[in-house]
Amino acid sequence: MVKQLVRWLLTVLFRVKLMGTDNYGLAGDRVLIVANHTSYLDPLLLWAFLPDEVTFAINTEIAHKWWVRPGLRFAKVFTMNPLQPLSIKSLTNYLREDRKAVIFPEGRITVTGALMKVYDGAALVAERSGAAVLPIRIDGAQYTLVSRLHGVVRLRWFPPITLNILPPRDLTHSRGGDSHDRRHRMGLMLTDIMSDMMFETGNHQQTLFAALLDARRIHGGGHTLLEDVRRKPISYNGLIAQTLALGQKLADLSAPGEHIGLLLPNINATVAALLGLQLHGRVPAMMNFGAGLRSLASACRTAEIKTFLTARRFVVNAKLEATVEALANEHRVVFLEDLVESITRADKLRAFLGSLTAPLWYRDRDRARVNDPAVILFTSGSEGEPKGVVLSHGNLLANREQLAARLDLNAQDTILNALPMFHAFGLTAGTLLPLLYGMRTFLYPSPLHYRIIPEIAYDINASILFGTNTFLAGYAKHAHPYDFYSVRYVFAGAEKLQDDTRRLWVDKFGLRVLEGYGATETSPILAANTPMFYREGTVGRFMPGIDWQLETVPGVTEGGRLHVAGPNVMLGYLRPQRPGHLEPPASRFGPGWYDTGDIVRVDGEGYVTICGRVKRFAKIGGEMVSLTAVEEIAAKLWPGQLHAAVALQDERKGEKILLVTQHRKAQRAEFSRAAQEQGYSEFHAPREILFTKELPLLGSGKVDYPALTGLIRKALGE
Repeated sequence: MVKQLVRWLLTVLFRVKLMGTDNYGLAGDRVLIVANHTSYLDPLLLWAFLPDEVTFAINTEIAHKWWVRPGLRFAKVFTMNPLQPLSIKSLTNYLREDRKAVIFPEGRITVTGALMKVYDGAALVAERSGAAVLPIRIDGAQYTLVSRLHGVVRLRWFPPITLNILPPRDLTHSRGGDSHDRRHRMGLMLTDIMSDMMFETGNHQQTLFAALLDARRIHGGGHTLLEDVRRKPISYNGLIAQTLALGQKLADLSAPGEHIGLLLPNINATVAALLGLQLHGRVPAMMNFGAGLRSLASACRTAEIKTFLTARRFVVNAKLEATVEALANEHRVVFLEDLVESITRADKLRAFLGSLTAPLWYRDRDRARVNDPAVILFTSGSEGEPKGVVLSHGNLLANREQLAARLDLNAQDTILNALPMFHAFGLTAGTLLPLLYGMRTFLYPSPLHYRIIPEIAYDINASILFGTNTFLAGYAKHAHPYDFYSVRYVFAGAEKLQDDTRRLWVDKFGLRVLEGYGATETSPILAANTPMFYREGTVGRFMPGIDWQLETVPGVTEGGRLHVAGPNVMLGYLRPQRPGHLEPPASRFGPGWYDTGDIVRVDGEGYVTICGRVKRFAKIGGEMVSLTAVEEIAAKLWPGQLHAAVALQDERKGEKILLVTQHRKAQRAEFSRAAQEQGYSEFHAPREILFTKELPLLGSGKVDYPALTGLIRKALGE
């Protein structure tokens, strides 16, 4: 009767929803229930809403607190000291009697809003007792006044709470090995179960605009979240109003489903235009303004773009007058300044009222559009003519949830994003992730301003920084040792993080750079090192929800060709050969799988090491030689400078390797000795080494290999 009364009261106050009750029955009689720990309300919620009378395993110290003791009269409690091995053994024996027990594997209430460290003990209890592991996600209680997130997120009296019961899992099939290895393996498996739970119960089955409305509801309409170089920060209410006003003007100039090119830098208006187009069923195509006229014209043909949105001031500052003038001959070019000027007071009033009432009028049109195209990005072109990559709302939001399931990101963070939004890393991680989690984001228009960006980081007290190896090396070289004093996470992607860059950040700033890996086609993040799971030289572990397979490659003895599938994998390609035709992803493993073209190695704990791209292997004397490995040898031998290896046809050995380097005194004999000392074969030594002051780079910071190959052929007279 007391339980029913408490359940009714919690339902009235917090609108509690219990989901996945069928999974509770599937777990059987011997069950270890594991839940994330969001607030002091968690045990009460589980006691009131779980169907059976379960036992709560709680810390002995907590059980003796005066405010806890009264509640223990109404629930079954198993007190234990997590530091004592006998406590784990006692709980194991208790479960063997076919009982159900609840435990919070983190051992403490979250102080970040994300998962805390998961202790191995709970996994050992499940494995030794033969109990099924039943994950339960508690969501919403972290926003109550009895959480430990005061000053971290906006707390409310009675936020809605959801209890989501996931399918049971079995840890008993992984027995074997010595006790230490087994304990570590079990703990890793339980951590994965918990992070998978956080991802699977996240809401990525909606549009980006709906997710923006949810973020405003959580963090408040007046919460400041976006700022650019004009230093005029805007709030959720301001951004939504701008989205409505700009979106309507762009809709008046286009047809539903039309692809609209955005030739804009990192500014607040770019975000509003992106969301505004999506809101009205148009698809923004993010154009690489550094790619040149030929590439831009090719992208327009591939995606059948008829209209561009750009800004006069940007065109002048970026020296794109000739490019835009040439595009205007075949496309309609709309200037942002003209659109803004055309917005009347009546338009602003409608947008303001629409922003306040959006949760009412937008609700019905959201669900059917989850799998609609949300954005078109273009491959970097590092290996050929760029393709259009079509990503859905669900793709982008799934990748956001995947990253958030592994990282403690919260509304107190300030992100400095200088990566352009035409780059998948800059769009998803640098813009959408913070936007939808209440983090303040400072948008900077160019990642190449190596002296200015460290000063910006210092000025805004940035706590998270995204970059590529090239950009991070540039920032570190020019920054004052105290410029990044407030930064707690630095993420590197898009290209391999070199050892000298990694060491420089540790030595100069005391910061460990977290390297990740992904592709535009996967929205983009597939794997990443995190504070809890970090291994130098790897790109971390796969994100939750990623299925992967390795294909054997003839001649490659270490690793295999990576194929992936998951909710973040693109809708498909727009290829130059078939403009406007969407080609869904497929590989040898079936429809929905994406062939990354990368050769990777995955160790027993799931850490991924990139060995190179399939197209970046040279076949010399019958042996497959990684061009990436050649570049790594050069980077270790001559640190602090860029190096790039390419393969050209060779009549005698099939192919030959040429190394282009910024190191003026590079010698082949010196390289050969270094390769031998590092354990590589003689085939890794380049036929020739060429010096250059500057290597051609793409906007993402990657080496532009087609351009470099063309320059080499020209220099050699081929």
